[in-house]
Amino acid sequence: MSNERDRVLGMNRGITRRDFLNGCALTIGASLTAGSPAWLEMMAAADTAPEKDPSYYPPAKTGMRGSHDGSWEVAHGMRDGQTWPDATPDQESYDLIVVGGGISGLAAAYFFRKFAGSNSKILVLDNHDDFGGHAKRNEFKTGKRLLIGYGGTQSLEAPHHYSKEAFGLLQELGIEVDRFHKYFDQNLYKGMGLKRATFFDKETFGVDRLLSGFGTHYLGLTYPPEILAQIPVSEAARKDLARLQETKVDYLPGLSAEEKRRKLTKISYKDFLLQYVKVDPEVVKIFQTAPHGLYAVGIDAVSALDCVEMDYPGFKGMKLESHEDSPEQAEPYIFHFPDGNASVARLLVRSLIPGAVPGTTMEDVVTSRANYARLDDPESAVRIRLSSTAVRAKHVGNPQDANQVEVTYVRGGKAHKVQAAHCVLACYNMVIPYLCQEMSQKQKDALHYCVKLPLVYTNVQISNWESFRKLGVNSIYAPGAYFNGASLDFPVSIGEYHFPSTPQEPCLLHLLRTPCKPGLPAKEQYRSGRYELMTTPFEVFERNIRDQLGRMLAGGGFDSARDIQGITVNRWPHGYAYEYNPLFEPLDRPDSERPCVIGRQPFGRIHIANSDADGHAYTNIAIDQGYRAVREITAGGKDR
Repeated sequence: MSNERDRVLGMNRGITRRDFLNGCALTIGASLTAGSPAWLEMMAAADTAPEKDPSYYPPAKTGMRGSHDGSWEVAHGMRDGQTWPDATPDQESYDLIVVGGGISGLAAAYFFRKFAGSNSKILVLDNHDDFGGHAKRNEFKTGKRLLIGYGGTQSLEAPHHYSKEAFGLLQELGIEVDRFHKYFDQNLYKGMGLKRATFFDKETFGVDRLLSGFGTHYLGLTYPPEILAQIPVSEAARKDLARLQETKVDYLPGLSAEEKRRKLTKISYKDFLLQYVKVDPEVVKIFQTAPHGLYAVGIDAVSALDCVEMDYPGFKGMKLESHEDSPEQAEPYIFHFPDGNASVARLLVRSLIPGAVPGTTMEDVVTSRANYARLDDPESAVRIRLSSTAVRAKHVGNPQDANQVEVTYVRGGKAHKVQAAHCVLACYNMVIPYLCQEMSQKQKDALHYCVKLPLVYTNVQISNWESFRKLGVNSIYAPGAYFNGASLDFPVSIGEYHFPSTPQEPCLLHLLRTPCKPGLPAKEQYRSGRYELMTTPFEVFERNIRDQLGRMLAGGGFDSARDIQGITVNRWPHGYAYEYNPLFEPLDRPDSERPCVIGRQPFGRIHIANSDADGHAYTNIAIDQGYRAVREITAGGKDR
């Protein structure tokens, strides 16, 4: 793209702080591989306790966040065979060491203290500069106005259907979920006449065109006739799209409802459209990226049955037996803090380390400023040590009869080792075989089986949202664009935090990108996407943000150079937990043979807790797995 175009987009505007090496492609560059002089110099130069600085406050950082530079290099070195034989012993010992400070790890610490006693000594190690894992908080300032966004885990989905342990944890933390019926303004956008829209980009569809108004379901895609007539595809494709939406045809005649469901489970939605409905291939382009937000792949790698559940068109005449609404459909999607589930993580930290997060309620936690200097306080029974990457977890002696686990971690370029009576690994499954080299090959293979789903959650601060009002839209689906979705933030006002409810106020936009590669098996798409994320510099994201928003919102008077005030790109190369995909997985595999179940088995005094351990990317699953791991410890055996 030309320098003149960059100037028009505002690429020269000093709106962001390019944090810590600017998000460049370090994973491939030989000059900064783990163990190289440049890498060692960079890490050694880091302050060994940066969180003690009063100005230390990661939520306010912009630029490249999520899996930020400085959080992954040590782990990649471990993966590539680097060792740390000269680790310095810490003069500390604990009852429990937790590796991973996300919601599962924090929940494990919470449950362990609950069962083992308030005086239990617990150390939580996390490789990021902030706690919460994927529950990431992004803050922006405009004048004295604070804007809060979510950079990862976004909502408590159907909380009344949580397990008694997960829902009980929310209650003990002071989260009364029914209050969100008051805090989440479900009528704000509807009252302004704002609707969902589709942006058809010229690279994919030959022309830039924003069409507003479609769908009756928050996941489904149904275009009314007046909108369908304007979609920039061939006349044949428009007729096929109308037929797909309107006609009631049984495309699997002669099969029972259950047989149809099983067959649709093993057919991708793309193949269903092309081979059974026989639509024009241009119709596929409209739907290709629709499931990205849930599955991080398109309709080529999502089963047709999953698309039935998401209310995609084509199944009106299939006479499928009706299934009861899923828990997710049974409750409105309103259980959302302004920072997503980062507030859950903050409430856990508040409970574990008094004084770390001021306040007493679910309302005041939203605007409380966390005191990071308190996280690793020697006087506290529970300590959270950030920017500390675990590289080894082994028993002191034989796993069968050892009394201690030794964990080696790297912080500030220096290796340390610390011991505890028990260890919970609440990190990614795929990391654990490198940490625990004495595990059986069967368990290692099971842990390696999952390939986490890469994705990018981006928050863009804009000076106002008048362009959305003028266009009559609140969210935009962009099936061919770099970001496949952009939307106004959830309208939540809670405690002292007030959502910008008038279009003249600055607000946050949320953009989603899932860098998959259509045509490959799902896991290969995820691996390819992970590589892309780790090799994409911040400037590429920024340029695409400015270009895409400028084109989508041009009809509403939006100017990227003028109206964009801040950008935070939350890069998650290891994002959602891997959920078994029926297109590529056995349908009737017993639960005991699922790789996640095999992989999560206790290994001596080492236990495993994370959303990977159940194969579902939800906060309640992370909590449940933390509970299970702790019950294995406190009950003296397996407690699945």
